[in-house]
Amino acid sequence: MARPSQGSAVNDRESALIELGRALDNEGYRFTTPTPETHRRVNARAGAERAQDLGGVFGWSRPFADGVVPAAMVELLARAGELDTTPHGKRSRVRYSTLEERLHVHSAYPTLAADAVFFGPDTYRFTAFALEHARDASCLVEIGCGTGATALSLASRAGRVILADISEQALRFARVNAALAGVSHASTVISDVLDGISEPFDLVIANPPYLVDAEARLYRDGGGSLGIDLAVRMVRASLARLQPGGRLILYTGTPIIRGVDPFWEAVRPVLGAAHADGSYRELDPDVFGEELERAAYSEADRIAVVGLVADLPKRRADSA
Repeated sequence: MARPSQGSAVNDRESALIELGRALDNEGYRFTTPTPETHRRVNARAGAERAQDLGGVFGWSRPFADGVVPAAMVELLARAGELDTTPHGKRSRVRYSTLEERLHVHSAYPTLAADAVFFGPDTYRFTAFALEHARDASCLVEIGCGTGATALSLASRAGRVILADISEQALRFARVNAALAGVSHASTVISDVLDGISEPFDLVIANPPYLVDAEARLYRDGGGSLGIDLAVRMVRASLARLQPGGRLILYTGTPIIRGVDPFWEAVRPVLGAAHADGSYRELDPDVFGEELERAAYSEADRIAVVGLVADLPKRRADSA
């Protein structure tokens, strides 16, 4: 078993990020995070070189001069270890974005680091999909939780919430976001998929990365030649570990190659072997079109976002 992280306890650096999030909320700060390409285009406009307000600093990740951000907020950034000094001014290493009227901390743009913690349009779509299909649960696990935003949006439906990720940085942000959401029954655990979790659970949600990434960044690389291997592994592991009658909600992406969906072709027999009742559909037929210029997608027609809901029978077939 992978070693547990700090549960719901936070350290001083995390406390500073919580205080900063609350201060931003008190100022009425709100920000909707776009795709990296939209972010790049907006920041390339004339006059966008430096931040002029809190949105420019904590949303658009622009450098800022003294006086743009209240001194107390700058001190909190420094205390959190998330303040850079550049030739163009100070710069925050974190962003705060709004989902379900709550602020969530995540990595600043551009997310180039191997352990960057992603938040963006996929987060909004995944959360909407999960809210549509989640039911009350004794224990909810989010695999590869990242910021934890989606599980925290479902926290009122679960007796316990486990935020699991292979990245310490992700769990650090997840603990901050749990505190900002006022969710006291969430804990964090270092886990490669479900390997670090021993407790029984009856609801699993997952939004695995789904691109082929040459840098193998955790938040972006889905594994294998098509970027689907991690998602397939999550389906297989979840159906093997869920309690009888449990549900898996998975949101991911897949290349469509000459009209064929390789992710669905890979997971369909897994569902059958588990005697799971599954529903599957495309949620967005065309995302990250710029990726098609890469050699890894030379045969792909498009990259689609898909949603899978799988229910296990209330009694396992081997005990029926």
